[in-house]
Amino acid sequence: MKNSYLQAYRQAPWRQQVQWIGTFMVVLVALAAVAGVYLSLSGRAASTGRRIQVLEYEIDRLSLQIADTNTRLAQVSSARSLYERLNSLEMAEYDPINALYVKVPGYEAKTTVVLAPAPSVQAGNQNPAILPEFTSSLLDWLRVQLAENRASDGRQSP
Repeated sequence: MKNSYLQAYRQAPWRQQVQWIGTFMVVLVALAAVAGVYLSLSGRAASTGRRIQVLEYEIDRLSLQIADTNTRLAQVSSARSLYERLNSLEMAEYDPINALYVKVPGYEAKTTVVLAPAPSVQAGNQNPAILPEFTSSLLDWLRVQLAENRASDGRQSP
């Protein structure tokens, strides 16, 4: 009888095989999902790293171009270069003392802009005028209101 109970609860061999195959497939799918997520993240990281490298290369290229432009500007605006250009254009230096100045009607010379008045010390009242609404407290305001109400009711205020 003991054998019959064990035999009743025991599953068929094909069911055990299906359970093992199912468990194996679930583990395999889970591993595939983890591997897919890992590959996706590492792919994004690699493409982002590559974009960073390209942008750093562009920064270096632009920095070299700016330095080259600054060097050429310094060479062109140097005193020696300016004198060579003066000579090649057959221009001559002129003494400012001997210069002829022409007055142009309607022209006004540039004036300096005053953004703020000069600091000064005021001899009188140091505080600017402040309205009484901003100098009284809430209790003072309540007292005034109560006094006005009592006066309007015909009572005397204390």
